[in-house]
Amino acid sequence: MKAYQISRVALIAAAYAALTVALAPISYGPIQVRVSEALTVLAFVTPAAVPGLFLGCFIANLVGGLGLVDVVLGSAATLAAALLTRRMPSPLLAPLPPVLVNAVVVGGYLSVLTRLPFITTFLYVGFGQVLACYGLGYPLLLWAVRSDILRRYFHENGKGNGNEGGQ
Repeated sequence: MKAYQISRVALIAAAYAALTVALAPISYGPIQVRVSEALTVLAFVTPAAVPGLFLGCFIANLVGGLGLVDVVLGSAATLAAALLTRRMPSPLLAPLPPVLVNAVVVGGYLSVLTRLPFITTFLYVGFGQVLACYGLGYPLLLWAVRSDILRRYFHENGKGNGNEGGQ
């Protein structure tokens, strides 16, 4: 991995972790809107987002206080969602994997940890993900796709990655 790729991974990881921790009261627990999840759409435009999101989530969940289950399963859910987002055919569908994966995985283990019904935690986490990923992430993605500066920054060696087109 080249230095510019490592810097992109680190920047995304730092942004994810910082946003999550800075907004801790709404970032953890069964009722959450993890604003940093808006960044998951970046996996659509750059492969650097996949490890960056995973590392950022891992760091944020270490701080979060829900324990090893959250660190392992939450980070794995973010990794899976980023990998799926990378494969989405259009910007409109790019936020969908983080919404669905986190609603099921995070909703599942939060149900066990908090002893709330799964449907409750599934809906709470899913709604928070819709707000973060579609409400914040989708406009961010459209801006990233249309912005010459961001498009050039996210393209590997200026060649693009196949996901830089329109909708």
